[in-house]
Amino acid sequence: MSIDSIQDLEVVNSFAQLPPAFYTRLATTPLRRPRLLHANASVAGLLGLSPRALAGQDFLDVCAGSVPLRGGQTLSAVYSGHQFGVWAGQLGDGRAHLLGEVITPQGPMEIQLKGSGRTPYSRMGDGRAVVRSSVREYLASEAMAGLGIPTTRALAIVVGDDPVYRETEERAAVVARVSPSFIRFGSFEHWGGSPQNLRILLDYVIDRFYPECRVQDNPGESALRFLRQVVARSARLVADWQTVGFCHGVMNTDNMSILGLTMDYGPYGFMDGFQINHVCNHTDAQGRYAWNAQPSVVNWNLYRLASCLTVLDIEADALRAELQHYEDDFLAAYRGNLVRKFGWLQWREGDDMLVDDWWRLLHNQQADFTLGFRRLAQALSDPEPWLDLFSDRAAAQAWLAAYAQRLTLENRPDAERIAAMQSANPLYVLRNHLAEQAIQAAHREDSGEIETLLKLLRDPYVEQPGYEDYAQPAPEWACRLEVSCSS
Repeated sequence: MSIDSIQDLEVVNSFAQLPPAFYTRLATTPLRRPRLLHANASVAGLLGLSPRALAGQDFLDVCAGSVPLRGGQTLSAVYSGHQFGVWAGQLGDGRAHLLGEVITPQGPMEIQLKGSGRTPYSRMGDGRAVVRSSVREYLASEAMAGLGIPTTRALAIVVGDDPVYRETEERAAVVARVSPSFIRFGSFEHWGGSPQNLRILLDYVIDRFYPECRVQDNPGESALRFLRQVVARSARLVADWQTVGFCHGVMNTDNMSILGLTMDYGPYGFMDGFQINHVCNHTDAQGRYAWNAQPSVVNWNLYRLASCLTVLDIEADALRAELQHYEDDFLAAYRGNLVRKFGWLQWREGDDMLVDDWWRLLHNQQADFTLGFRRLAQALSDPEPWLDLFSDRAAAQAWLAAYAQRLTLENRPDAERIAAMQSANPLYVLRNHLAEQAIQAAHREDSGEIETLLKLLRDPYVEQPGYEDYAQPAPEWACRLEVSCSS
């Protein structure tokens, strides 16, 4: 049965039951004259909220941080982490507040506000988010969900009149985020020198999210099984990122979900023209988080996570043995994704060479990542739309001939293959210029572009008549867009 008020949700506070060292309980800092820019009916439905609930004053009050969630215990969590490969020490929810945990048919879901004011972990920050970054996160999390990639979700975005100073003066906004948990690798790193608290956190995470890993009377084996599952989930996640052309932009250990979710959207980007070493974050001058580096960065982050567990008297060799599964896990997920995207039935010997040639073709000609895959489905019968993506058509035709030869190894009807490829290769992704158009409209408090993009991104594999402009290569002006850690 749908609930007509956010204040009538069944709320628990399991994270708040951890010792006080894990968080600080504090109130949010309300926005000045808050207005609801957009509410996500899809995510609201996951929580059991009716459409009527989204129009209520209490929904705005909670999502703006003006009043607490009834039954919740508002808090901000502490964690640490490595940022750009360097130990940064204590970090934490510098601008986020966990309101509580909602009981749903899919399991408990936490509601967290981002941009809701200063906390003890803000360091030199103001505790705020701006309209620009909030719209980007709101759209990106829903885009990833539409692609079937594990992610946190977005419930609502609220704007206010408070000025916020980044590169220029901007206006404050708050995003209400939803996830089973916001615990991250950095949460474990924070307790790397405290075996007692690390054990408390590990037991909490295993009991709530990895119960199959629990081995009675053998905590060391439980920890190893837990690590094995985190390795597998993280490998699958980054394989998904690679095969949709997604760059996270700031893969610090404090931005890595312990549940294998995409989280903390900032200077991310879906590639337009493909570059194997594409860097979407203007702040990342060294290219640490380039597209082709993402799999190795995840592996590096997993080693940082595993190193914390040595304080629990777990042998380093046993931890390394679990980490060694990463490459196989990644390759299995990566190749599985590519099998579907190329319309094959299975991975065969020699496919690595054809795939390498594919990336080289896209890179050398800066061809559009998304449309390169999407139009390939029909390129054998109608090659012109696909060939139009390449400046060197002869090179593209040569690769297409090799691809056609590869297809002859499998007795698959063309119609079946085309349908399968179209269900694996999105037509719509959240390109930077589309997000920018939604941001500009949001500055006018017009949520029309947000609504349009959500409509397309929730089902990105199905062509929607009348929205052809959203399925085109990026315009020239999009090349001048830059996103950074302040995004």
